[in-house]
Amino acid sequence: MVPTPQYAGERVVVMGLGKSGLSAAASLRAGGAKVEVWDDKETSLAEGTAKGFTAFNNDIKGARILVWSPGVPHSFPTAHALAVKARNENVPLVCDVDLLLETQSEAAVVAITGTNGKSTTTSLVAHIFKQAGRKTAVGGNLGIPALDLEPLGSDGIYVLELSSYQLELVPHLACETAILLNITPDHLARHGGMDGYIAAKRRIFARQRSPRTAVIGVDDDLCLALYEELRKDGLHRVVPISVTRAVAGGVYVIDGQLINDTDGRAETILDLTLIARLPGAHNWQNAAAATAAALSQGLSISAIVAGLKTFPGLKHRQELVATADNVAFVNDSKATNADATEKALLCYQNIYWIAGGQAKEGGITSLFSLFPRIRHAFLIGEASDDFADVLRGQVPFTQYKTLEGATAAAGEIALSENLPGATVLLSPACASWDMFKSFEHRGNVFRDTVLQLWPQQRVSP
Repeated sequence: MVPTPQYAGERVVVMGLGKSGLSAAASLRAGGAKVEVWDDKETSLAEGTAKGFTAFNNDIKGARILVWSPGVPHSFPTAHALAVKARNENVPLVCDVDLLLETQSEAAVVAITGTNGKSTTTSLVAHIFKQAGRKTAVGGNLGIPALDLEPLGSDGIYVLELSSYQLELVPHLACETAILLNITPDHLARHGGMDGYIAAKRRIFARQRSPRTAVIGVDDDLCLALYEELRKDGLHRVVPISVTRAVAGGVYVIDGQLINDTDGRAETILDLTLIARLPGAHNWQNAAAATAAALSQGLSISAIVAGLKTFPGLKHRQELVATADNVAFVNDSKATNADATEKALLCYQNIYWIAGGQAKEGGITSLFSLFPRIRHAFLIGEASDDFADVLRGQVPFTQYKTLEGATAAAGEIALSENLPGATVLLSPACASWDMFKSFEHRGNVFRDTVLQLWPQQRVSP
């Protein structure tokens, strides 16, 4: 735990008592703060008071800060009453990540955001640093709560995945290296529209400190515009990354070849097609971003290549769970929107696609050009009927009440057809909340079902 002594003796309020909220409350209490807690769910509030915290008395006046759970909407689609009270009393809203940054201000920070790919890139950057012997802790929107990380001090580096929700709540963010991978429409209701979503993502570059490296993917128009803006401001060292073309002064991938041009010499450093845990162009973008980040922190090319080659991959992100009679079972539960699912569909042929859940903006119409890759779709969750309407006449489909049933049927059909490159792919293009606690829970159910039905086919990590 990282204690937060800067609030010793002060009254602070923690809103939202999930893992990060309870962690923040414990950290503040350990630092000597007078902690009050609140959650709109009675059961969660009861859990907080059972741990010895005082319930918030509904009077925010006089509080030093309001630690807000990023998962709780505060402005859109409807302004939360407590957030309104706090702003009226000039009580700042922050999240647990901000408390970490404020307390551990001497440590270096590499932060990563983007609509897709940020978890893989965060883990990849941290892996490269650890393999190179750097004192590293990884967290934020990934893994354990921020304040449960190890205190690092001036000789350490925090590698943080930051969601758009968190970026609205981190006034002390001051990255040495900030990465923006991509922007596509997502969470629009939560940010009041696309402009609000872009503004949240752009905050990762605010108040950067030396060397003020801004790594930006330039393969989508929105990020390209931000790249041009930052390149002209005279404050940042901007490094473009691309998987579609050569970019001067950046890191890019052509035909799977990772090329470093940050020093103007365009040197090929690795054939990414040989890295099984980083399949597809989207993962090549992650590798390019991680390379740029590592270079900005002084790592050598040899150390970066060693880290890329030994990266173990992530659970729930195109995770190869098993292979049975040449049929691959791939867990891509983290694909909670169509753009993320597109990345997975591009990596495979003869796909037995398990999709559905709580639909995001836009549905799956953007995937139309990839439908010929899909042998059969197995639909679940709230979006099942809507997805069926899109697929009808284009892709054979069957609807199921459970993920377990869909997985069993997909495996049976794939094994019976015995086509080359057959892949049973869980890539839902939906959130998980209608049927599961989280995308991790959904992915675990898929993995457990596969290994129960085909127990001898587990893939070694």
